[in-house]
Amino acid sequence: MASEDLSGALAAVLGGRGLRVQSYDSGPAGETPAQVRLRKNVCYVVLAVFLNEQDEVLLIQEAKKECRGSWYLPAGRMEPRETIVEALQREVKEEAGLQCEPLTLLSVEERGPSWIRFVFLARPTGGILKTPKEADAESLQAGWYPRTSLPTPLRAHDILHLIELAAQYRQQARHPLLLPQELPCSLVCQRLVATFTSVQTVWVLVGTVGMPHLPVTACGFAPVEQRGGIKMAVLRLLQECLTLHHLAVETKGLLGLQHLGKDQTDGICLNVLVTVAFRNPGSRVQVSDIGTV
Repeated sequence: MASEDLSGALAAVLGGRGLRVQSYDSGPAGETPAQVRLRKNVCYVVLAVFLNEQDEVLLIQEAKKECRGSWYLPAGRMEPRETIVEALQREVKEEAGLQCEPLTLLSVEERGPSWIRFVFLARPTGGILKTPKEADAESLQAGWYPRTSLPTPLRAHDILHLIELAAQYRQQARHPLLLPQELPCSLVCQRLVATFTSVQTVWVLVGTVGMPHLPVTACGFAPVEQRGGIKMAVLRLLQECLTLHHLAVETKGLLGLQHLGKDQTDGICLNVLVTVAFRNPGSRVQVSDIGTV
């Protein structure tokens, strides 16, 4: 990848578009990154937040035995060969009776690479709201409720933060609209835009094995990486090329999400913005201090 190609790749990632994952620069020690298979070694969950003009939120009443009668946002597990958007639309249709369109990704939550949840702000585009007469194994009913006066009991209180996140985004968007890019990937991995600021210059970490490229780190499924979450893969890559004991590493946010669940390619790539800075603000940096991978 020539310098102009690298600049184009950086612009694509910063703009929320994707790049095909050809290889990875860092992998878990002592293991070959596993081929990802839904319902075998990974579980992806989709969840939708709907807010209408009356500041009401769409909730569904659970039918599952362990939480029957409680209320939650429309959510469910992805199935093999689905795209993320297809899974979201299927779950909303099954549980709430509505067709929908995702507007933006709000959040990606994880418990290590084996469980990842994609949270969307969405809007209805059709269908009929599910009533108790249509109760089935998916849900008992769906309804709109004031955001400040939700029905009880809730299945779990984790949705309160997500509802607030959606309301804040509608009031003042903190990031551009972001939707999954349909690109296949066989691993759970992260592509880093790792930046280091020196005076008025911003340095970007670049992989130099082969053509220059934005580095990719593969997540491991060993217990230590599961417990530490997917950030472990980021720290591993940076530790392999930087002296981290005098540096502060901070993940600033998600730039993009890549997935295409066709042909048994169930992996995902998260494009992530990371900043690297000296713990001591008075330290000076030389170009040689910024490693490459």
